[in-house]
Amino acid sequence: MSVLRRAREWLAQDPDPDTRAELSALIEREDLAALEERFGAKLEFGTAGLRGELGAGPNRMNRVTVMRAAAGLAAVLGPGKHVVIGYDARHKSDVFARDTAAVLTGAGLRASLLPRPLPTPVLAFAIRHLGADAGVTVTASHNPPRDNGYKVYWGDGSQIVPPLDTEISTAIDAVGRVDDLPLGGPTTDPPPGGLTTRAEPGTLTELGEEVVHAYLRAVTSLPLGDARDLRVAYTPLHGVGATTLDAAFLAAGFDSPLMVEEQREPDPDFPTVSFPNPEEPGAMDLAIVLAAKTEADLIVANDPDADRCAVGVPLPGGGARMLTGDEVGGLLAEHVITHTTGDRMVATTIVSSTLLGKIAQAHGVRYGETLTGFKWIIKAGPGLVFGYEEAIGYSVGSDAGLPVRDKDGIGAALTVAAIAAAAKRDGRTLLDLLDDQARRYGLHATSQLSFRVSDLSLITNAMSRLRTDPPATLGNLPVRRADDLARGDGGLPPTDGLRYLLEGGARVVIRPSGTEPKLKCYLEAVVPVTTTPAQARARAGEQLASIRTDLETRLAL
Repeated sequence: MSVLRRAREWLAQDPDPDTRAELSALIEREDLAALEERFGAKLEFGTAGLRGELGAGPNRMNRVTVMRAAAGLAAVLGPGKHVVIGYDARHKSDVFARDTAAVLTGAGLRASLLPRPLPTPVLAFAIRHLGADAGVTVTASHNPPRDNGYKVYWGDGSQIVPPLDTEISTAIDAVGRVDDLPLGGPTTDPPPGGLTTRAEPGTLTELGEEVVHAYLRAVTSLPLGDARDLRVAYTPLHGVGATTLDAAFLAAGFDSPLMVEEQREPDPDFPTVSFPNPEEPGAMDLAIVLAAKTEADLIVANDPDADRCAVGVPLPGGGARMLTGDEVGGLLAEHVITHTTGDRMVATTIVSSTLLGKIAQAHGVRYGETLTGFKWIIKAGPGLVFGYEEAIGYSVGSDAGLPVRDKDGIGAALTVAAIAAAAKRDGRTLLDLLDDQARRYGLHATSQLSFRVSDLSLITNAMSRLRTDPPATLGNLPVRRADDLARGDGGLPPTDGLRYLLEGGARVVIRPSGTEPKLKCYLEAVVPVTTTPAQARARAGEQLASIRTDLETRLAL
């Protein structure tokens, strides 16, 4: 079938006037290159759901793509099941959320819609709070402004894992024209308490603020100690975190954070940052300036859907030291472990620092190591009270377990503030606590090296070369063990990756990105503190630089 014919068939079912206008113009001028971009492939539904650029066609995020995804999910769940739907403030997020509700209720399912654009962790919490069978959130997290996405959760409040993703994807492929789908279901107000278990199949319930209040009660019940004297500079990076984070801080007894006014309100165009990711260069500049002006003790940021949390410590005279995800993970882990009891587990991924394993061993708690992605961390094992990934994602728990079975940038920010307030009361900062951990466990320094390519075969060839001719040394350090993760080395499910354990505890993990045309290398150096943490940090930095140079030469991408 020609691309023009496929485009006309798509146009005939598209309910969105914006994408209809876009597609009509392309068809009228027979822009075959642009049409091939949109119709030559399709967004694939996987464990991260869907994510891509907004626009017309199956290779874009749009109302047709979303309605097909909702119909596939409905087919897997079946009539009578209950789905909670959330959304952020990106372009079309509210429309996609309501389309999802219309398709689900039209298929005989019950749908509950969160009351407004809210952080992703509120949706993850609401699934278990409401006893739902699944959840959907419309968000592209920290992607560029032109993107949007669609993430699916199961009844335990965690992201879906195989084989559910394949089952849903197959059901999506079987969906016909979306203009033939039955839509609707009456709208009801939430019953007392905000629960929707009494709603009839085919009913859409518009939730009120009670579900947000329940989330706030849960995160403010985390082990936060009693220190509250802290001045926090905060930015939501034009996302949806500000209102919920402020309410959480006030409910926990902290003062309201001082907010970057230019970035306080949700704005899908993210006008003050080139990339709405707190890890990107320049993204934290306004927060660092605010911290200096206000003499703040701590800097905190959320990404646009507030499931991740960045942390910085203001420095005397201006500027700040932004902490890595591994550094924040180590501080949060030790805090949670020392404030919880019983048979507990902490977990992280194969690309995160090895520090967490040493902390767990020292405190006598179980440690789990998983594949990359929070969907795997959450399933690390029973008794999980803390999980994190190096990409500034954390889930903090208490003796009662994890209130959110996914990344939670609000709960993490609260807990980091509690740690910083206790340190301030003792005349110290988070940097002092990091030095304490370095003396106790060794200085663990991490870094990344990424190679973006236009030809994916370059990545395949590079991985093949490493497998057939493995390095004997990296950064002048002997390779003591090489694990091929594709064979399941290390006791994990097979995944495309290589792990090298070097002399002295250093480590390198190399893997193709699952979402971008990148080969990613995760580097770690471990140096004992024999003099001062600063000197150990300098030695670790030199070691990382040497490993980085060696990898750049060997991979030559």
